[in-house]
This record gives sequence, structure tokens and C-alpha cells, in this order.
Amino acid sequence: MAPPLPWLMLLHNIPPKPAYLRVKVWRRLQALGAVAVKNAAYVLPRSDQAHEDLRWVCREIEQGGGEAVLCEARFVHGLDDAGLRGLFDAARDADYAGVAEEARRILDELAEQPAEMEAATRRLRRRFDQVAALDFFGAAGREPAEGALSGLEARLKPASQHQAEARAETARPSGRVWVTRSQVFVDRIASAWLIKRFIDPRARFKFVSEKDYSPRAGELRFDMFDAEFTHEGDRCTFEVLQQRFVADDPGLHQLAEIVHDIDLKDGKYARAEAPGVLQLVAGICESAADDTERIKRGTELFETLYRSFRGKRG
Repeated sequence: MAPPLPWLMLLHNIPPKPAYLRVKVWRRLQALGAVAVKNAAYVLPRSDQAHEDLRWVCREIEQGGGEAVLCEARFVHGLDDAGLRGLFDAARDADYAGVAEEARRILDELAEQPAEMEAATRRLRRRFDQVAALDFFGAAGREPAEGALSGLEARLKPASQHQAEARAETARPSGRVWVTRSQVFVDRIASAWLIKRFIDPRARFKFVSEKDYSPRAGELRFDMFDAEFTHEGDRCTFEVLQQRFVADDPGLHQLAEIVHDIDLKDGKYARAEAPGVLQLVAGICESAADDTERIKRGTELFETLYRSFRGKRG
């Protein structure tokens, strides 16, 4: 039996009246994360859930007097799999950019109003989770959006909780399991190198789906929701770890500025190396889907950068 084709494509013909039906179908497809490849042609990655969801959309169209065809598809001309993934990533990147912008607005406008800030942050977390659920291929925009949101959530923790966590976390870990989100990118790759190189040489890494994950006793989480080590204020996870454990290393401080500029995209340090490092990490992630392999290759990159900065310092 031939393997299933990788995409599901919905083709529809919706009558001009009633006018609301076209809008209803469009909203429904947007909520599923489908992208339009042509007028009235929408695509989703093939899965049992996507198949069921699109069957319901077909029924809604037909009950409204329209026509719908659902088929498995493979694109062979004009648009390939990489191009399709790019369409999905672009859609999610736009959503993530909206989340990051809203996080900055909340911080600017509600920092002195804790109750309002907490309510707005909870709403934004729900919005982020909805976007992440439709992020089928790991869009690059997730990292800065998650960072901005985690920074907000960190601001909401009581000072006493921050102090207790700081005392517990400053004791240097040894041989711990360090947990982070799968599909690692710049901040998580750099942080994993920093952990293994300077903090916990016997560290083991575990990559999880944040949505379905419940922490186990003894695990240390980094760069994920409610983690022991994650964004704090306008600092990315790498900066938090570096300042907590290895604050007096100028070479690491320079690396932290580069990771910050890439991760948060705020141009705070205007590091000229940031675009080149981003391109290299993107190449690593494009050629290695496995998180362990990404960490391995990224370790070589960040070790080389660190030695370069250390040599300049010398």
C-alpha cells in the first residue's frame, strides 16, 4: 500500500448568498491553522485530527448550499513542501509578532497596575497557547514571543518567591536532568551549551512538548513556562543563567549580548555578529530536526565564539 500523501487540501465553491457563510468558513479555516494556496484552496498537514476537522468544514459548506472536495495531496510543481512550510511559518510568525508586541504594551502600560497586568498576561498566555497549537513546523517567531511573555510572567511572581528560587537555584547543580521545549533554537541551544560547559558538566537534556508536560521531581526546566530558569524582565534565558552562575566572565557577557539581540529582537546591544550567528543557527536547525543533534552542532558554534571572545580579552 502506498504511503499517505503529506497534505490535506480542501477545495470549495461557496455561493454568494448567504454572505455570512463565506466569512464563517474562512474563520473556521483560520482557527484550524489552514493556509490558502489558491483562491478557495486550503491546505493542512495531514493528520487524523486535521482530516476530521476538514470533514466538518465540508459539511458546513454543503449544508449552506456550497460544494466542497477534500483530498490528500502532494505538490509537484509551482509549490513544494518547503514552500508550503514557509507559508505556515509566515502565518504563525505574524501571530507570534502580535503576541510579542502585546507583551511589550502590557509591560509599558500596566507595570504599575499589578491586578490589571496579571489579567492581561493570563489572556495573552491563552492567546499564545492557541497560536502554538497551530505552529505545525516550529516557526522562528515563537522564541521571541515566548521570551516576552515569560518576562511578563516572571514580573508577576512575588518578591519572596523570587528570593527563595534564587537561593535554591544558585547552588550549582550536578548531574541533573535539564528540561526544555522541543524544537530548540538560539536561546535554548546557547543555554544548553552554557549549562554543560560552565554550570553542570554532567547535565542530561530532555526535550518535551510544553503543552502536555508535567515536571518530575528533581528536574530543572529552562526557557519554558514557569521554569526554574527562564526569561526575567528583558533578559533572555542565556542571560539569566550567565548572570546567576558565571557573571564575571567577559567572554560570556559578549555572547549573552548576541543571544539577547537574536532572541528578543529589540536591538538592545546592536551586536554586529547577531545576524551571522542567527543565520548559522538557522542552518543547523534546517539540517537537523533532532534536538540532541541541534545541541551538539550548536555547542561547536558557541564554543568557537566563546574562545574567540576569550582570545580577544586576552
